[in-house]
Amino acid sequence: MNESAQARTVVPLGLAQTLAWASSYYLPAMLAAPMARDLGVATPTVFAAFSVALVVSAIVGPWSGRLIDHHGGRPVLMGTSVLFAAALVALGMADSAPALFAAWALMGIAMGSGLYEAAFASLVRLYGHDSRNAITGITLMAGFASTVGWPLTAWLEARFGWREACFAWAGLHLLVGLPLNAWLPSARAMPHGEGSQLPMPPPSAAASPDAPSARLTSILLAFVFAATWFISTAMAAHLPRLMQAAGASLAVAVAVGALVGPAQVAGRLLEFGFLRRVHPLLSARLAALAHPIGAAALLLAGPAVAPLFAVLHGAGNGILTIAKGTLPLVLFGPTGYGARQGWLMLPARVAQAMAPFLFGLVLDRLHAGALWLTAALGLTALAALLWLRSPATATAGSHAMAPERSRP
Repeated sequence: MNESAQARTVVPLGLAQTLAWASSYYLPAMLAAPMARDLGVATPTVFAAFSVALVVSAIVGPWSGRLIDHHGGRPVLMGTSVLFAAALVALGMADSAPALFAAWALMGIAMGSGLYEAAFASLVRLYGHDSRNAITGITLMAGFASTVGWPLTAWLEARFGWREACFAWAGLHLLVGLPLNAWLPSARAMPHGEGSQLPMPPPSAAASPDAPSARLTSILLAFVFAATWFISTAMAAHLPRLMQAAGASLAVAVAVGALVGPAQVAGRLLEFGFLRRVHPLLSARLAALAHPIGAAALLLAGPAVAPLFAVLHGAGNGILTIAKGTLPLVLFGPTGYGARQGWLMLPARVAQAMAPFLFGLVLDRLHAGALWLTAALGLTALAALLWLRSPATATAGSHAMAPERSRP
């Protein structure tokens, strides 16, 4: 696969993903409080509406993935640019709690068909087994969504108000996001049941009598994704408070939290460099181990090692984000990738919606000891990954099952 051709796809798609994440997933952190004040509701009500969006996105995911499987990502992602804009306009016009929930539900449809899973499926639809580096490139760029989105949203809110901030993001989707997604190469529409134009998948782990069944492989992957997204979302929502519960000052807690983002990007760079020469299953296992090691170090050694925890957690989370795109590809092949990815990520989206509330309850009761919960989840995810067998080991001697490597 021509790497320059992939780059011409990855750059505009990565910029479009940065915009999509910044104006949806990262929006409540800056706008929840002013939204709540203006609408006369409690701030948790705004986050409850956001949770509804995450649940809706989980339901939409398989349907969106199936559309990408059959028509390619270009028309679907162009449509989601319009959906994001419509949801943001509805959000900016909301004048009551029901209107707020309706706007976030519409945002959930856009998120379920326009964030990472849709981007990954679009790349697999175009490049098949050669998608690993492109997937990594997308996550590298969109990893800066909070770095860009939070300051811009805060500035817009302070300068013009939260409603105008929503309208500004809507305009960016139409003026910037829509043309960027339109830049994607077109894929020939595929009638239902046709798959001859896609690269044929290699024999998967499920194809070997010694390997787990396809159903068990799917269940294990879905559990891994749900467990790791629960951890990631819980940390994103509660990390400063958790660091203070572990004995760190507020200033240290904020500084430690600031390390997570760069660590995620560093982890993705590691995946793009050294780890792309190993099987995605091995890199996922190493990444799943990072959070439990960091949590154990923090609980045993105290706040002095809080920066180590942040770096390990962030790097592991960054690599696992890529694994969510590459593992279904390497274990099942590219045919039907979009729909399968949607079903695999459905439990993860639900876990993501529940994580802030549930982990908050555990944190209230156990304080820093709540980390034992996320460490245990990380270890169970690692156990599930260890249970999985890669195609390379399922059938010895088959060159089609060798670990995917970068092309010269």
